[in-house]
Amino acid sequence: MAMAMALSDTIICLTASNQLPPPASPFNSLKPPLFWPWQKVKMGPLSVSPMGFGTWAWGNQLLWGYQPSMDSQLQQVFNLAVDSGINLFDTADSYGTGRLNGQSEKLLGKFIREFTGGKRIQDDIVIATKFAAYPWRLTPGQFVQACRASRDRMQVEKIGIGQLHWSTANYAPPQELALWNGLVAMYEKGLVKGVGVSNYGPKQLVKIHDYLKARGVPLCSAQVQFSLLSMGEEQMEIKNICDSLDIRLISYSPLGLGMLTGKYTPSKLPQGPRSLLFKQILPGLEPLLVSLREIARKRGKTMPQVLLM
Repeated sequence: MAMAMALSDTIICLTASNQLPPPASPFNSLKPPLFWPWQKVKMGPLSVSPMGFGTWAWGNQLLWGYQPSMDSQLQQVFNLAVDSGINLFDTADSYGTGRLNGQSEKLLGKFIREFTGGKRIQDDIVIATKFAAYPWRLTPGQFVQACRASRDRMQVEKIGIGQLHWSTANYAPPQELALWNGLVAMYEKGLVKGVGVSNYGPKQLVKIHDYLKARGVPLCSAQVQFSLLSMGEEQMEIKNICDSLDIRLISYSPLGLGMLTGKYTPSKLPQGPRSLLFKQILPGLEPLLVSLREIARKRGKTMPQVLLM
């Protein structure tokens, strides 16, 4: 049965607060990892930690307030995640705004290369990147070129999972088929170890699974927004499909863009466009947040830990 995995929608969920952990001590090596090797799960041909790390915020100035001055702190958080046993990192060629487009992939590649924990750990890291279904990507060859460009930005020989970022079936059906063939081509050319999709509904998920299977390409993963704020019938149907077809379900934004962390209130909102959304939704979440806060208090955990674990 396919197990669900969570990709963090903000980097702060990996620590108990916005502060980085204290400097390493000689005793840190004695602490058990967040995930033991035998707890890893299969994603197609790959073995990954049951919790992944999302990098949507890296390079995104508009929504997440990224600034290049944050890079050293982001690298420390990356190192913390790897040291804790996380080896799945999700990114996309569209992550990064304006001139910083692709910045997330560049930073991820840089952080992996500069990680000092050993080559074995570096080699164990699995990159799952998503390729945008831009309207000018109309042929399989253009999608393959997008994959090569991502590989060059990250400076890796082969990408772990190459994913179609969203479906165009509702507004450009011919392009959808071309992008599917692009996934087949990048897999056959050895550019990726596996392929996946993101933001697919139940019907299209079954269709692309069957299409790829007929061409000898297994569909390894499917990303869907899944949290206490988004657990509708469609999400559960997608989970059931993934279970039946042996597709790994990846839950993205499990913290509800930060709304479920307890960090924000109607009088304490994030900067940028998220503040408008939070201002509308947070008042109605108070009963849920109270319950989460109480569970966290009783168990000696943070609210993000309750949500993710």
